[in-house]
Amino acid sequence: MAVPKRKKSRARTRIRRSQWKASRPVLTTCPRCRDPKLPHVACPSCGTYNNRQVHTPA
Repeated sequence: MAVPKRKKSRARTRIRRSQWKASRPVLTTCPRCRDPKLPHVACPSCGTYNNRQVHTPA
């Protein structure tokens, strides 16, 4: 296996890692209750998915 000749400095490592950003989750509106929800996931407030009741709301 290849081995680096020199140690990477902390600054180099941090510059590289500065691009690892968490993105904000995309939210859509529920067609039944109009609350924000994740796409392709059952609505946490009304419990529907694809216009069907899949679980009782919490």
